[in-house]
Amino acid sequence: MENRETKSAKPTRLIVLLAFVRDEEGELRPAFDAREVPSEDKAKMDGRRMAALGTYAGVIAWSRTADLVNGEFGDPVVLFQHGDVPDMD
Repeated sequence: MENRETKSAKPTRLIVLLAFVRDEEGELRPAFDAREVPSEDKAKMDGRRMAALGTYAGVIAWSRTADLVNGEFGDPVVLFQHGDVPDMD
């Protein structure tokens, strides 16, 4: 029997915030592990606050759909970006 619950499960929407610093060689490195944020508004607000601190080389917040059951992820949609951040793959 097929598991209808798994097949009809709706994708989850992930909203993520991440900041970057430069290491001794000047390369961008994550300042911390990516943080999941409960809403787009909170991600933008936290991103602006972190950018205003001047502590980070760059800050980015993005969202994407995620089918956690099948391990499939949609394309990222940038919600807020400030400073230097690496290209998102």
